[in-house]
Amino acid sequence: MEIHHRLHTFSLNQPPFSSANPHHRTTTVKVHAVSGNPLKLIQSGTVVAILPKDAAGAINGDQGYKLLDIRPEWEREKSRVRGSMHVPLFIQDMDNGVLTLLKKWVHFGYIGLWTGQYFTMMNPNFIDQVEKMVPDKTTKILVACGEGLRSMMATSKLHKNGYTNLGWLAGGFNRAVDGDFTDVEGPEKLQYATIGGASYYFLKLLILLQAVGKNE
Repeated sequence: MEIHHRLHTFSLNQPPFSSANPHHRTTTVKVHAVSGNPLKLIQSGTVVAILPKDAAGAINGDQGYKLLDIRPEWEREKSRVRGSMHVPLFIQDMDNGVLTLLKKWVHFGYIGLWTGQYFTMMNPNFIDQVEKMVPDKTTKILVACGEGLRSMMATSKLHKNGYTNLGWLAGGFNRAVDGDFTDVEGPEKLQYATIGGASYYFLKLLILLQAVGKNE
């Protein structure tokens, strides 16, 4: 599947970005959007962008959002918010045809070895699985992924299929810091769950060097 990316920069001190704190500092999120439609949904306020630091309030407070994690299983098993729903937008491509195997080999050499990400395909049952989990399409759903791109795609698909109260976790779990989500499960921090492969070991080395630097 070929995806064309465009870079968009948002300043999160202007609508439609939601913040529970009126004195929050300006934050900029860069998003590589696959098309204009998901972006327009956010810019128009049809989909509400919510910062990670405000997400817990949106979920547990009077806004009443339900958190939908659309990351693939291998990211979610590293770290997840307790009680969140899970329907992956992308799943591992299990086809072993000659062409697909060639694509998998190229993917591993350029992406998989460094990031630990599998070769994936769009989940053909995504909408059906969400509808079984959330049959009431007026339910407030906060859609989240690692970096924000996949969740933008997911909100677009959900909107096209009748869901009317959608939120988007701006920048994804990668922009979360300790304490943004109070009840996290898994061996890693939420902000590190998308990191795998060789880059994971570089991250651990960086964290170790930072800790040594602080102690000195």
